[in-house]
Amino acid sequence: MAFLDDDYLLGTQLSRELFHDVAEDLPLVDYHCHLRAKEIYEDPHFDNIVDAWLTDGHNYGDHYKWRLERANGVPERLITGDGDPWDKFLAYARTMEQAVGSPVYIWTHMELRRYFGISEPLTVGTARSIFERTNEQLADPGFSRRALLRRMKAKVICTTDSPEDSLEYHERFGEEGESFRMVPAFRPDEALNPVSSRYGRWVGTMESVCGRSMNSFGDLVDALRERVDYFHEHGSRLADHGVDAVEFAPATGEELDAIFNKVKAGRELEGRERAQYRAALLLELMRIYKNKGWTMQIHLHASRNNNSAAFRRLGADTGYDAMADGAVAAPLVGLLDQAQSSGVLPKTIIYSLNPNDYMAIATDLGCFGGEDRGQLQLGNAWWFNDTITGMRRQLEVVAETSLLGNSVGMTTDSRSFLSFPRHELFRRVLCGLLGDWASQGIVPDDKGYLAPLVRSVSYENALALFDD
Repeated sequence: MAFLDDDYLLGTQLSRELFHDVAEDLPLVDYHCHLRAKEIYEDPHFDNIVDAWLTDGHNYGDHYKWRLERANGVPERLITGDGDPWDKFLAYARTMEQAVGSPVYIWTHMELRRYFGISEPLTVGTARSIFERTNEQLADPGFSRRALLRRMKAKVICTTDSPEDSLEYHERFGEEGESFRMVPAFRPDEALNPVSSRYGRWVGTMESVCGRSMNSFGDLVDALRERVDYFHEHGSRLADHGVDAVEFAPATGEELDAIFNKVKAGRELEGRERAQYRAALLLELMRIYKNKGWTMQIHLHASRNNNSAAFRRLGADTGYDAMADGAVAAPLVGLLDQAQSSGVLPKTIIYSLNPNDYMAIATDLGCFGGEDRGQLQLGNAWWFNDTITGMRRQLEVVAETSLLGNSVGMTTDSRSFLSFPRHELFRRVLCGLLGDWASQGIVPDDKGYLAPLVRSVSYENALALFDD
C-alpha cells in the first residue's frame, strides 16, 4: 500500500466502504479546541508555513512538534526563538526524518496533502520545495483562517473561554452569516484552582465583570451562574474543566464561606480545605449546567509544567506537560454519587490523559446517569493518546463498557488551524476497527447496518451537543 493512499488504515472492503461512502465527506464538529476567537473573527493570513505550524504555541504553533524537535537536539532558537523561518523549517524537516511512527509524522503529511496538495514526504531534500510551495499557497485568499476551516467542512468550532471573557468576537462573528458556527465553551479553571497567590486577583476581576463584590461562597456561585447565562446567550452549550485530580470531601456552608474568604485574602489552604472547596464548587456548577441543559467536560491527570527552568523561560503550554497518575475511581464515584443523589448530574464527558484510567472511569460512569442517551461518556483519546493505537483502544473501551454508537467521537483539542485532518484520521480508525470486527465475525459485514453508527460517532452525536 502506498504512503497515506486513499485506503490507508482501511484493511477490509467493509472498512473502505464505510469510510469512503459514509464518513469521509461528513462535516466536522470540533467541540473542544484552543483556537482564538479573535483570530477566527479577524480572518488574517499566515505569513508562512512556519507561522502556521511552528510559531509560539499561544498563537498557532503546535507543542507536539516542539517536543520532537527538542528530542532531536534542535536548539530552542529554531523552535520557539527568533530563528530565521527557513532555518526553523529545515530543522523541522530534519526531525521528521526521524519521526516515523509518530502521530505528528502522520499529521504533518496529512496536512500537507489535504491543505496544499503535496504528497511527497517532508525531508531535508524536499524541504526547500515544500517551503516555497506552501508559502505561495498561504498567500492566496483561499488560505485565510476561516477558509481553512471551511475547507475541512467545519460545522461548529467550540473555543475555550474563561468566565470573565467578553465574548465580543463570538458576538461579532455571529452577525456575519458564516457557513459554520463559532461558539464558546465555559472554562472556570481559575475558580476551581484556589491558589492563594492569584485567587484574590481573579475574584477581583470577576467582581468587576459582574459589578458587585463577592464576600461568600454563595456570592461566587451566583457570579458564575450569571456568567453561564451570558455564555448561553452567546451559543455556549458546553463547559470544560482542567482538573489535575478528582477530589471529594463534604463541607458545610460555614466551612465553604471561611475557605473562600481565606483564599481570597491570599492565605494558603490545607489539603482537605482544597478538596472540600473544589468538590462543593464543582457540584454547584453541575447544578447550573444541568439546569441549562449543558454538557460538562472534565480533563483529568495532566501533569503541567514539569520542567521548572523551561516554564520560567517559556511559560505554560510549551511542551513540558506529561501524564499524571493517582487515584481516580473512589473520588469520582463520590462526586458522581453526590451529584446523582442531589439531582444535579448533567450530561458529562470525562477524559483522562492517563489511559490506565479508562476502565475505572468508564465503569464508574456506567453506575450513574440514565436520564438521556449518552448522558455520561468516557472522552475521546486525548493529547498523548491521540494516536492510531490510542484512538482504537479508547473506542474499544467504550464499546466494551458502554454503547459505542452513543460516543460523541473526535475533537482536536488543538491550537493549530491546520489540525483538522485529525478528524479524518479518527474516522479511518473507526471504520478500520469496524471492518476488522466484521472480518472476525464480531459484527455483521453489512455497510447498511453499520452506516448509521458511523455517521453518529463521526458527526451527528457531536452536533447534538449544541441542540437547545
